[in-house]
Amino acid sequence: MTTDTGVDLVAYAPKIARPLSIQVKTNLKAKPGGGKGKAALDWWIPENTPAQLVALVDLASMKIWILLREELGTLAQQKSSGRFHLYMYTDPTHKPKKQGRLAHIYEFERYLLENRAHDVFSSGSAGLDRKSAFVKW
Repeated sequence: MTTDTGVDLVAYAPKIARPLSIQVKTNLKAKPGGGKGKAALDWWIPENTPAQLVALVDLASMKIWILLREELGTLAQQKSSGRFHLYMYTDPTHKPKKQGRLAHIYEFERYLLENRAHDVFSSGSAGLDRKSAFVKW
């Protein structure tokens, strides 16, 4: 893209016959949460992202999670200054202080690209609808 409008990629899926905008957020590797805590991957995503999809990438493991824009508010563990903060602890034995939200990397498995690509990039009730922005999951 020639300007930074919050859209990094545009994908065209023939089954839904329209382009999908994607914002990409990356991590080089997991880092200590809060600077001293357990290792976690984390991303900050603007609350008003214009992209329909957000791709969260871990470059160390080459894993990609795909989230619908509408899922960000539900999945993010924090919200600050108009941004969602989403993180995933890499140690499955870590017990986070705040309970009730997904927090471990294994809990986000259903959002991995390989588990979601068919639903997101094909027509049907589980994916993106041609007439509306999104169909509820």
